[in-house]
Amino acid sequence: MADVNRGNRPLSPHLTIYRPQLTSITSILTRITGNALLLPSLLIVWWLLAAATSAEAFAFANWALTSIFGKLIMLGSIWALWYHTLAGVRHLIWDNAVGLELEIAYKFGWIVIIGSIIMTGVTVIVL
Repeated sequence: MADVNRGNRPLSPHLTIYRPQLTSITSILTRITGNALLLPSLLIVWWLLAAATSAEAFAFANWALTSIFGKLIMLGSIWALWYHTLAGVRHLIWDNAVGLELEIAYKFGWIVIIGSIIMTGVTVIVL
């Protein structure tokens, strides 16, 4: 039966009283980085297709990817790839019911964040 008293009920307060936690932020960021990795993937496919098409198309694609904006996108994608990978490993550990205690879960969260930054730096230095 339809709720005819819908307008008299108060709104749920969860949005106004909820304090974001490290575990929820890292989980949301895992989803965002997974989706954001689509952009550099498409850019690399575009670069490869341009290389197979013509010298002019490749020159333009190569210019776009080696510009400051293109390098920033690729740097961000390196970080997103490391973050997403480390968060995936964390979830695999959790799938085995290990590290689910709050203190350990927070340590895993910081390991994912700091580890992704360190691994991005190592990757940039090595490459």
